[in-house]
Amino acid sequence: MSTTDNYVDEVYQEVLRRDPDQTEFHQAVYEVLQSLKPLLRLEPQYADVLNRIVEPERAIVFRVPWADDDNAIRVNRGFRVQFNGAIGPYKGGLRFHESVTLSIMKFLAFEQIFKNSLSIGGGKGGSDFDPKGRSEGEVMRFCQSFMTELSHHIGANTDIPAGDIGVGGREIGYLFGQFRRLKKTYEAGVLTGKALSYGGSEIRPEATGYGCAYFAQEMLEHHGDSLKDKRVLISGAGNVAQFCVEKVNQLGGKCVTMSDSGGYIYDENGIDAEKLAFVMDLKNNQRGRIYEYAERYKGAKYYKDERPWNVPADFAFPCATQNEIDGEDAKHLVANGVRGVCEGANMPSTPDAIAIYHQNEVLFGPAKAANAGGVATSALEMSQNSLRMSWSRDDVDQRLRHIMVDIFNNAAKAAERVGSPGNLAVGANIAGFLKVADAMLAQGVV
Repeated sequence: MSTTDNYVDEVYQEVLRRDPDQTEFHQAVYEVLQSLKPLLRLEPQYADVLNRIVEPERAIVFRVPWADDDNAIRVNRGFRVQFNGAIGPYKGGLRFHESVTLSIMKFLAFEQIFKNSLSIGGGKGGSDFDPKGRSEGEVMRFCQSFMTELSHHIGANTDIPAGDIGVGGREIGYLFGQFRRLKKTYEAGVLTGKALSYGGSEIRPEATGYGCAYFAQEMLEHHGDSLKDKRVLISGAGNVAQFCVEKVNQLGGKCVTMSDSGGYIYDENGIDAEKLAFVMDLKNNQRGRIYEYAERYKGAKYYKDERPWNVPADFAFPCATQNEIDGEDAKHLVANGVRGVCEGANMPSTPDAIAIYHQNEVLFGPAKAANAGGVATSALEMSQNSLRMSWSRDDVDQRLRHIMVDIFNNAAKAAERVGSPGNLAVGANIAGFLKVADAMLAQGVV
């Protein structure tokens, strides 16, 4: 084992020692550090930043008190992890879900460093508050309380949150309104994912799903193929999944599954535009469950408490949540003919699953590259806010497509640089790391 390999392992062991209970964060750090070993053997000077890049610059934890509709006082915990700002203001979504912990926030913020490496820094935040089942008034009061503390730590040139699981246009609106009220200024660039009426961008809601499909298309075209006529599995039924289905349909594929935390639906005939419109209304407006799709459409089946990775298909887009495909799921995908996996969620494949993809030559688009369309379009929204102008839908969509092609090419070139051609997981980590590490080395020990 080389000296740099030993040092990488020492850095990881120090992460384990400092935060022994943060298993999700450990997973993210381990995956990145292992992929950097071939780079550090060739260019050992970059080892100087490792013990800094795995430690957040700032982690803020705060109390969020609010009153429910019965006037009972509730208390949730809020988080904002400002992980690395070497190349720009911190940028990353807010997640409102009962599963949110500091470990998950650090894991997501660490991933965001490399995903954001085009031009901005990495951060993430959220709360263990779950908006499901809450009234409009309760969601508004929670968002106002959350922003009352968060407002001290964010700004258009400091930290720019966006949406994530549990935080859509409604929540962003309440958060922005409270920020404006507290700061007594109209700072449009402080949040992204805003409605068009107050500084949002065209394509921003669609961006992560569209970008993931564009990345998959580019990955396939690089191998002389495309999404046309492909049977596609998609997990999730939220924003990313919805617009991934829409763009895959436009590119000629046929999506046959969607899911939520209760199970998944399988529609052999495909989820066309009319059926997708039903899902969008069901999930975005009615706050319903995906099993209602099977009740509505003849021939569709619902599988309770299962994930869609047993269904025969050509391509898979995990768009639900982290670690939703484990080693056994990956074996099922391979056995059922899946030749490509493109991640719409944040790190939805476990290390065991990724190893099985590579062993079986499954094309793999890792999350920090494939789902970067959301943050890329957030950066476009920030640019429009700075210029006080709005670009057309077609203009933003074209810019997004070009960005996803550039991300693919950068990852592919970085993989070749370290002798791992075609390994986009390694390439995406190295491409992002190099951009951030060069900035950190130039700025001294800070």
